[in-house]
Amino acid sequence: MKFEDMINTIILGDSYELIKNIPDKSIDCIYTDIPYLITHGERGDSPLARRIDRVHNTYLKDIKTGIDYKILEEFIRISKRLNCFIWCSKEQIYDILKFFKEKGYMFEVLIWAKTNPTPATNNVWLPDIEYCLYFRQKGVKLNEGYKLKSKWYESPINKKDKDKYKHPTIKPLKLVKRHILHTTRENDIVLDCFSGSGTTCVAAKELNRRFIGIEINQQYYKASLDRLNGILANGQISFDTDINKI
Repeated sequence: MKFEDMINTIILGDSYELIKNIPDKSIDCIYTDIPYLITHGERGDSPLARRIDRVHNTYLKDIKTGIDYKILEEFIRISKRLNCFIWCSKEQIYDILKFFKEKGYMFEVLIWAKTNPTPATNNVWLPDIEYCLYFRQKGVKLNEGYKLKSKWYESPINKKDKDKYKHPTIKPLKLVKRHILHTTRENDIVLDCFSGSGTTCVAAKELNRRFIGIEINQQYYKASLDRLNGILANGQISFDTDINKI
């Protein structure tokens, strides 16, 4: 697939292969929610975990095994200047931080704090925080705006979005848009190579950024395309763009 044909769409396929079609130094921002590496103890014996076990077997296999970190080298290759958000589990923080820190990139640890986490049992802490690692290269300028600069975001679990778009780990659109507003400019190209329900692509589209999404799961791919076109996973038309609620 030609690079030009990848822009402003979501592609069904393997990100490890399709990313090779993206030229060197062509992407302004990478924003992705990678398959998590999660132990059973970390995930907990919660209703959500049991539901994932039962309904999302393919996805669960991914979050148990994580990703091949070789793709991080590709992130560097395709970036004009590295400007990269990676949502990950706590099990992945050390390896990802180590990789980029050894190459001299600046970093921040951003969090989403959930006000109503799923009750945890089995001798574990509450699953009330998710981690997003942000890396940038010298020369990447951040946009001004006090609200954009906060490293933490607090909200309830976005159950409504999960029900709408049939994805178990969907991130709040408002938060994704805030991150993209802080680190990109209009017409920049934003890549999400594990695009899931398409939140990154929707955020980029609403903020007048170009985007590329890659998703290997056919169910999520279909739901994300429908979402991008304003149709929910249940076939209804959506008028909730959330465009001014940053």
